[in-house]
Formats: sequence, C-alpha cells, structure tokens
Amino acid sequence: MGIISVRHRGNFRNTEEFFSKALKADYRSVLELYGQKGVSALRSATPKDSGETAESWGYLVEQKNGRWRITFTNDNIQNGVNIAIILNYGHGTASGAYVAGRNYIDPAIQPIFDKIADDVWKEVIA
Repeated sequence: MGIISVRHRGNFRNTEEFFSKALKADYRSVLELYGQKGVSALRSATPKDSGETAESWGYLVEQKNGRWRITFTNDNIQNGVNIAIILNYGHGTASGAYVAGRNYIDPAIQPIFDKIADDVWKEVIA
C-alpha cells in the first residue's frame, strides 16, 4: 500500500476571496431581475387570442437548503387545465380532434437561462 503525500506552496488568498464574494452575493436581486426578463419574454412569445394567458405569467424566487431557484408560473387555469401548457404542447378536444401545440415556452425562456449561465460563469472566472 502506497503513501500519498501532498505539498503546497503559496496561499489560498484567491480562493478565499472568491468564496467570500460568493457568500456576500445578492442572489435574490439577480434572480428577480432575470425573473422579470423571463416573464417579459414569455408574455411576448405567448400566442394571443384574448391575451389572458400572456398576461398570466409570473415567477417565484426561492432559496432552500442553500440553493436558489427561479420558477416561472402561469395562472390562467380553465376547468383545471393550465392554458399555457396546452398552447405549448397541444391538446385533444371534446369532439376528438387534436389541436397541435406551438412550442413557444422553451424558445422564449432559453435565452434567459443562457444569460444566467453566462453571467455566472463570468463571475466565477473574474
């Protein structure tokens, strides 16, 4: 059985500074900003008839167990069905016909997620 030996020269100043900045970061305000941008993108992309679904977008920013999460919501519920979801994925009708979805949610929100990832990466390498 071999012995593992580790030698270190220098200090951990850069690492300590990075973690110190990360602990002080105001994640809530950053995610609130992206939540607003996401809602705007989703409203713009939502197919409009009455406009009710487009105006029903919202978001929640939550922190639990040291993790932050942003959740986009849509409160336009008709007969227990979320209209934003059936517009996106399609649905069957009472007469047996099928209405195809429009796949608007992912293309609208993906640039927001990409921007979050890009900004976080810039912060890590700064």
